[in-house]
Amino acid sequence: MILLNSENQGEELLADAHVLPASISFLGTRYGNIAPIMAAFSSRGPSIVGLDVIKPDITAPGVNILASWPTKTSPSMIKSDKRRVLFNIISGTSMSCPHVSGIAALIKSVHKDWSPAMIKSSLMTTAYTLNNKNLPISDLASNNNSSSANPFAFGSGHVNPESASDPGLVYDMNTNDYLNYFCSLNFTSSEIAILTKTNFTCSQKHVVQVGDMNYPSFSVLFSRTVQNVTYKRVVTNVGKSESGYYEAKVEDPNGVVVNVEPRKLKFEKLGQKLSYKVTFLAVGKTRVVGSSSFGSLIWVSGKYKVRSPIAVTWQ
Repeated sequence: MILLNSENQGEELLADAHVLPASISFLGTRYGNIAPIMAAFSSRGPSIVGLDVIKPDITAPGVNILASWPTKTSPSMIKSDKRRVLFNIISGTSMSCPHVSGIAALIKSVHKDWSPAMIKSSLMTTAYTLNNKNLPISDLASNNNSSSANPFAFGSGHVNPESASDPGLVYDMNTNDYLNYFCSLNFTSSEIAILTKTNFTCSQKHVVQVGDMNYPSFSVLFSRTVQNVTYKRVVTNVGKSESGYYEAKVEDPNGVVVNVEPRKLKFEKLGQKLSYKVTFLAVGKTRVVGSSSFGSLIWVSGKYKVRSPIAVTWQ
């Protein structure tokens, strides 16, 4: 049997259950293959709904995963296929999601007082962007074959369970932060009520700026009229040491100068919250509409490297 990939599968080698006769050559365990690699079929950003937030958030194993399988459905999902199995090899978000959910549950078991936003932050800021060859994670998308993936492909990077359990700093949020974010998107009180089942009313005095949500990443939108943006963030000290200095290290996106104020954060106790501001300034000629460039902001203190990706898009 000759099996051809469709365009959206790119150069993927997916394990699929078939009803036609085919053979499998068992080559044993193989070492040294490049990993991880972004799957060609993986959903890509930017989000068409909220451009001020990088999506996706993170990536996790999701290709050729051995998983349990319902006995009411054939492995090929074809009605004429009468075979029944307890396990199947599946690819997709349905496989990567359980990985992240399980890691989140483990983090919660260690840090029982952490909010969902703190857990999400720990997963994002400790993710890695280099493969096992110490090179940038590549992308198997058919239109981007063998080139490096970017935050619109893997978000903050590939999840790292061990590092996520001890991130050093986290970006925390509560329900009101999300509600105020809706206000910044010009949602009406009735629309917010439908979404949240609450009577929350947007403040007329305190206007929340789009992009100021205390998210562990930065998405900046520039246009011909807007080429200078400042965002505020608040970080919470959750490191194993009560006190410590964190210094900002910045990788500027191409065509953008990033300024962090202050450049150093001094924590004196666990649970302490400190704020900082980041200014993004477009330099040089106006970029092509729809193009993007990427960078990062990392707060460094000893073993801790709290990384936030930066995506700049010209509208």
